[in-house]
This record gives sequence, structure tokens and C-alpha cells, in this order.
Amino acid sequence: MPNRRQVIKAVSAFGAAVATGMSMPVRAAQGGPDNFYRSDKVNSQQVNFHNLYGMELVGNLYTPKGMKETDRLPAIVISHPFAAVRQQAAMLYAAKLAEAGFVTLAFDQSFWGASGGTPRGSVLPDVYVENFSAGVDYLGTCKFVDRERIGALGICASGAFAVAATKIDPRIKALVTSSMYDMGEYFRKGVGTSRRDKEIVSRDLNTAARQRWQTYETGAPVYGPGQNDAVFLEAKESNDFYQTPRGQVPSNDRRTTPASYAKFMNFYPFMDIDSISPRPILFVVGEIAPSRQYTEAAFKAAAQPKELVVVKGANRIDLYDRTDMIPFDRITAFYRQHLK
Repeated sequence: MPNRRQVIKAVSAFGAAVATGMSMPVRAAQGGPDNFYRSDKVNSQQVNFHNLYGMELVGNLYTPKGMKETDRLPAIVISHPFAAVRQQAAMLYAAKLAEAGFVTLAFDQSFWGASGGTPRGSVLPDVYVENFSAGVDYLGTCKFVDRERIGALGICASGAFAVAATKIDPRIKALVTSSMYDMGEYFRKGVGTSRRDKEIVSRDLNTAARQRWQTYETGAPVYGPGQNDAVFLEAKESNDFYQTPRGQVPSNDRRTTPASYAKFMNFYPFMDIDSISPRPILFVVGEIAPSRQYTEAAFKAAAQPKELVVVKGANRIDLYDRTDMIPFDRITAFYRQHLK
């Protein structure tokens, strides 16, 4: 966090027969991950834009090298996992899809990275959802983008934010989710065998409420650890990415404001997901990801056309940066088919 912000030591709140699909044969990861991938086949520049509420957003715009002045290309707006920044997973996806001929925009969510919003690390699902539409606003005003061929891609929690955005924004013509995480369901019920009963939820809501008093009285937010960094099934794989050179970004200490986590309790992204039809959805998930349940629940509830790709041997974080496991060929083919 910036030095100007006083950080108070926090007690972490909220810590501590599904659809079938095609299982995709992918070779085991070899040679390590590539989160900080750079391509000599694309151009990248930092861009600034704003959402409907005037909040500034910062992203990287990728365009294929060799693009002609008269081209009107399909485009994809992409965002990162919760408590991450665009340099963590989103820019990798953006670069790879730009290599395939798409214009891509990987942006920082509000309250994170270079984007605006205070206090830093805040939870506001409606704004996270709005920011996908803000990305569509920006892309649709680029002269080299065909605004009738814009898609969205969300990684981990941004998969659910992208679902929620696509439900209410018909300008999003095709949607891909990768390692999707439903943060609302996570805080209501937990993930995998790490279940959250009513007593745990009640305790955490009361902790959040006390932290609101503390924040109001002191004028300084109460910070806690990032989601999944210290608890439950996915702590190790999360830390292997965020706390090591594999995916660590110095500007992101992943501290969040647990008092605002209560906002996720009212977040139901899969409600009415069938209303997205006839626009298509491609769901990508790791075979051994504990959070696989969220993707399968969404796939089951969604209407056709829909596809489910289960990547053999992959956990949640593998689909952040392991280029030998992320099925970019399938994702590219999906967008080429549906953003004609």
C-alpha cells in the first residue's frame, strides 16, 4: 500500500451431480510458467479510460503487428483474478490473443493496480462488473475495432464478473471464463471440502461490522491478507504464484479491506445466466481445481450455445500462466467462430 495510507493490523474476516464436458488432453507442464510473457508479434501501450461513474481505469492495449490502417478487427476485454493486477495473468492472455489477430485490452480493476479508487483493495462487485462494460466502451471507440465484434474474458473471480457483465451488456458477443471463481458463493458457502456454515458466516459478518466502526472512527481502512493466501485448500497454489517470482508483482501486496468483503454476500453472478443465450460461452477449468465446482455450476445453468473444456492435470493457478496447459488454441478458435 502507498505510504500515505495508514495500515492497521487486522483480524482477517472471511478467512480461514454437475454438468459434464469435454476433457481436453494437454501435456503436463514442463519448462515452467510464463506469466510475464512478452511477444515480438504485437504492439502494446498503456491506455487510460473511465467507467460510467467517472473512475479512471488503466490497462494495456494490444494490437497485432502489421495491422493495416483500414482494418476493423474483433476485440476482447480481459481482466485479472481478484486481489491481483493486470500483470498477473491478464496481460499474458491479452498478448497471446493479440498474436492470433485480436485487439485486446487487459485492465486493472478499480481499487487495484494503476486504476483509481480508494480505499485500495476494496470490494465492490458492481463496479468490477461495470468495468468490463467500460472496457467495451473504450474498445468500441477505437477506429481499428469493429464494435459489433467485441468479446470478454475473465480469469478466476473476473470470470464471474464477466458473466455478470455479459448478462446486462448485449454488446459483449462472446464470453470466455478461465478458472472461474464465484466469490459470492465462496463467502456464502465455501469451496470444495472447506465449507462455511451459518455460524462462520455470522462471525465473519460481525467482524466486518466491527471493522467498519474502526475504519469510521480512525479514518483509516483495516487491511487483511489476500483471499486464499492463508486459508483453505488453495493456499499453497495461490502462494506459489503470488508470493514467488513466478507471478509476484512488487506493486501488489494483495492486502484487501475485509470490512468490504460483505459485499460479496449479495453477489449472485449465475442467476439468470441463461439470459446470455444465444450469445456463446466457453468455460475453461482445471481438472483438479477445488474451485471447479463454480465453473460446472455455471455451465449447467447456462443455455446453449456453451462449451466446457476441462484441462487434465491442471489446478486453478495453472490456468493463470502455464502456456503449455492453457488451451489458447481452443480459446482462439472459439472467438474466431463467434466474433466473425
